[in-house]
Amino acid sequence: MTRSNSPAATPPTSALDTPPERPVFGLIEAAALGLSAMWFLAVVAIFVLGGTPDAPAAGWSDILLRIVAVILPVLLIWVGAIALRSAQVMRDESQRLHAAIDGMRNAYIAHAQQAASVAEPSVTRKLDEIAAATRKTETALATFHTSRRDRPMPGIATAAAGGEVTDQGLLALGTPAEDLAAPLPSGQLIRALNFPETAEDEEGFAALRLALQDRKAAQVIQAAQDVLTLLSQDGIYMDDLRPDMARPEIWRQFAQGTRGRAVAALGGIRDRSSLALTSARMKQDPIFRDAAHHFLRRFDQMLAEFEEKASDTDISSLGETRTARAFMLLGRVAGTFD
Repeated sequence: MTRSNSPAATPPTSALDTPPERPVFGLIEAAALGLSAMWFLAVVAIFVLGGTPDAPAAGWSDILLRIVAVILPVLLIWVGAIALRSAQVMRDESQRLHAAIDGMRNAYIAHAQQAASVAEPSVTRKLDEIAAATRKTETALATFHTSRRDRPMPGIATAAAGGEVTDQGLLALGTPAEDLAAPLPSGQLIRALNFPETAEDEEGFAALRLALQDRKAAQVIQAAQDVLTLLSQDGIYMDDLRPDMARPEIWRQFAQGTRGRAVAALGGIRDRSSLALTSARMKQDPIFRDAAHHFLRRFDQMLAEFEEKASDTDISSLGETRTARAFMLLGRVAGTFD
């Protein structure tokens, strides 16, 4: 559930660090030099070869005009060449910048997929093992109750043999397994809702295993795992969010049914990128939308029961879990706190 900082996540920066070498004298300069040479040849042909020996001597003003007439076109040619060269440099730099951005984006997506492929199988495998153990326990309990109901009771057999039958109501002997189990401690539930930190987090997996044996807690955890997995596909991780934490009394008001401005502080997620991505996927992806609304309902039901027995410290700890952050993010996008 957490993001790993591996060397693969470092974006390639060689495109920016080592710009390609450009020749000092390129095609543009060669064209400008050729045009300048052609102009000088044209000037020589006009003023030197085409001149007449009987022409009166020119004054200084005529000489200056002729010099300007000769040099000005050459200057214009080279100014245009420099402008074209600058435009080419800017175009090359823009292409390199786009290539570097694409490389960073591809590296980020590859790292996110790699992190998801490494983290999700281990967590899924642990959850499958826990689910298998839970099914074995429920099967054993069901076998025990069935064998007790199928056996004839000695008292009933004796009464039937003696011919004495009394009008007696049926006794409810089949108590569900979850009613016989001890209530899940608040600390274990909070630890399970935060999910294991790493694959070696034995305490986290122990709390998760214990919580999955509770039917209501298991429903919330499964719904939370679904939305966290879907959010991670867009690069949204709960560890990256730093929400404004709401006071315990605001959580209690929400659990007791208060809605609107009074509980608006629960939507303390300020990350614009995460809000925008979640809102867009909520509108476009029906599977994500159904999973988000299912998770919001399960968390709301769990919070209503949790608030009755929890202390302010427990509620504050619950608000810092990954599951609570997902609830704050999805609740704000869905308008739960409006």
